[in-house]
Amino acid sequence: MEFAGIYIVGLIIGISEVFKKAGINNRYIPILNLILGLLAGMFLLGDDIKSGVVIGIFIGLSASGLYSGAKNTLDK
Repeated sequence: MEFAGIYIVGLIIGISEVFKKAGINNRYIPILNLILGLLAGMFLLGDDIKSGVVIGIFIGLSASGLYSGAKNTLDK
């Protein structure tokens, strides 16, 4: 279960792509990533609420950073 966060980051990136295709404005995608990360951290990965919130924030921000970093690298 220690590497589950890595898989969830990829899953969150995929879910945010679905929301982009559905027409949600791109400026709200990082907020969506953070919310999905918090939910995953609290309900799937965290032993208690505090650790779940911290893990969720890391996961949500990682999903946003990984996507934007890859996008900026490929655009250049």
